[in-house]
Amino acid sequence: MSSPKPSLDALRIDRSAIPAKKRGLAWLWYSLLLLAVAGVVFFFWSRRAGIPVVKTVRVAETSTGGSSRATLLNASGYVTARRSATVSSKVTGKVVEILVDEGMEVKEGQVLARLDASNVEAGLRYAEAQLEATRRTLAETRSNLELAEKELTRFTGLSDAGAASKSDYDRAHAQARALAARLEKQAADILVSEADVAQWKQQVADNIILAPFGGIVTSKNAQPGEMISPMSVGGFTRTGICTIVDMGSLEIEVDVNESYINRVKPGQTVEATLDSYPEWKIPSKVIAIIPTADRQKATVKVRVGFDRLDPRILPDMAVKVAFQSDESAPAGKSLTIPRSAVHDDAGRNVVWVISGDKAERRAVSVSQTTGDQSIVSAGLSPGETIVIESSSALEDGHRVKTADP
Repeated sequence: MSSPKPSLDALRIDRSAIPAKKRGLAWLWYSLLLLAVAGVVFFFWSRRAGIPVVKTVRVAETSTGGSSRATLLNASGYVTARRSATVSSKVTGKVVEILVDEGMEVKEGQVLARLDASNVEAGLRYAEAQLEATRRTLAETRSNLELAEKELTRFTGLSDAGAASKSDYDRAHAQARALAARLEKQAADILVSEADVAQWKQQVADNIILAPFGGIVTSKNAQPGEMISPMSVGGFTRTGICTIVDMGSLEIEVDVNESYINRVKPGQTVEATLDSYPEWKIPSKVIAIIPTADRQKATVKVRVGFDRLDPRILPDMAVKVAFQSDESAPAGKSLTIPRSAVHDDAGRNVVWVISGDKAERRAVSVSQTTGDQSIVSAGLSPGETIVIESSSALEDGHRVKTADP
């Protein structure tokens, strides 16, 4: 009898016979493989998505003519006014009128404010009345003196003729002399009264505050109704009406390190640059070197005057100055790059150079910075491409993407 034929069910694998432990290890290996593949994909995707986008510029070579002067020293300071005053009154009083405001131009002797002068005006009227009374008394005494002199003349003639007694003559003579002395005293009283009137007039004038010189009002320090005094008395009493600046006396004050003061001398040419107008080069000259040093800061103060003033120059503006040499710089070539391309790295100047599609960090030597341009003396070659702006921080050797022009 022959054996039965095998069926398809006999070829099926019986998974129930595989141990549960081996099935768990297989799923673990599948999961690790999938995570590894996902990590590789994410790594390359993030590397590509995180490429910094940079703006670049080529290093330019420029010619320097022999007419330019070499810079010996760079420093910074502020615009100051040699003539600036906070105007006050000579007397203590209440402000009744202010005639100026900030930004107003005033001339020398112009009325700035008025104080309450009612008390001193009353004193002035009393002194004038006394002066008038003294003058009238003097006129009366002068008339009496004229009559007494006539009486003395008449009694002199009668006495010589023997028609009048000597006592009558002596009485007339004494009265004439007394009236003459009274006239002299009253004349002196008039001088005293006139001086008293002048004093009261000066007190009235002291309540009118005038501009000591022409200039611009930069601050208004008092208002009508406030008390003002030439000295600090506390409370709500002001000490000044306004501050006036003579715009024609503007100059620059610079603190120069005493180690480099030997590079500065009076009359030296200076190129000034206001922080507000970095493209504007203002010709200037050294006025004086103050002959004393600040031991706290180890600096010496230098006064620099503008060759020509301009309305754009204002007091207390920050300014940078470049002290020039007497001799012109020799003609030659220089590499000029934007100031924004230079970065400070632990006291060294570095730039990012694009080589292919990668960023290269390179140290450079900057000889001069003027405005938004820097002159590089070493570290770069003409035509190289450098980064002036980046979308994110750069790292040496990393890929970068150049922004479309």
